[in-house]
Amino acid sequence: MRILLWYMDEFDFHPAIKNLESADEGRDGHITKAIVAFIHGEEKDEEASSKVETKLVKNIKWLSGKLACKNIVLHSFAHLGTSKCDPQFLKALFDRTEERLKSVGYAVQQTPYGHFLDIKMVAPGKSLARVYKEF
Repeated sequence: MRILLWYMDEFDFHPAIKNLESADEGRDGHITKAIVAFIHGEEKDEEASSKVETKLVKNIKWLSGKLACKNIVLHSFAHLGTSKCDPQFLKALFDRTEERLKSVGYAVQQTPYGHFLDIKMVAPGKSLARVYKEF
C-alpha cells in the first residue's frame, strides 16, 4: 500500500470519464478543511488485507490528530507504483476504512470509484500538509 495524504483547504471533484465498467455513476463533490488520502493498492495487499486496512486507518488517524482535522476523503490513485491490486478488493477496502473511521467520529467520503476525475485542489504550504507512507 502506498498513500499520499494531503491536507486541503478546498478539494473539488467532478467525474470526467468512467474507466471501470462496474463503477456506479459518479457524483460531484466539494469539501473544505480535509485530509485527502490518495491511495494506491498493490497486489501484495490482497494477501495481508486486515493488516493493510489497520495501517491505512492508523495513518489517517495519526495525521488527523496532528492537524486536528476530522474530515477525510478516500481517493483511488493508481499512480504511486507499478503493482496494482484488484479493483474490487480496493473498493471493498475503501468501504471498510470509511466505516471504521465513521464509527469513531470522522466525516468520511469517497471520490467516485472507477472514474477519472477533474480535480481542483487548494492546499496550504504548512508542516504535515503532505505526507507519503508506504507499507
